[in-house]
Amino acid sequence: MQKQIEFYESKLTYEMDPSDLYDAFENSTDYIAVDARQAFGYEKEHIPTAINLPHREMTAESTKHLDKSKIYVCYCDGIGCNASTKGALKMVKLGFMVKELMGGIEWWKFDGYATEGTHPVEGSVFECAC
Repeated sequence: MQKQIEFYESKLTYEMDPSDLYDAFENSTDYIAVDARQAFGYEKEHIPTAINLPHREMTAESTKHLDKSKIYVCYCDGIGCNASTKGALKMVKLGFMVKELMGGIEWWKFDGYATEGTHPVEGSVFECAC
């Protein structure tokens, strides 16, 4: 039973679902969403306040301006895309605290949350206090 407890605790340490991220945005300034897709995907639609940092471009140089005291939540299109996993791995290797958003932007929208971009979706919005 202990191994199973450790498994689930570990999973929650490294992943969060859209409602967890929404709550984190509402209650903390410690979380930053990272769209790990290429720029054209981000421009079309992204999670509000997210930054675009394509996993293919993540390096010590491209991330040196980021605050390592924050928690970065990487996402991509959804379960059929692994850009968020690649981005999360790269960011951890660069010394950042990272989680991966389960289901990506598709599950974000499925849960009824708004997006921004050239093709935004209406939904629940949060106000950034930063």
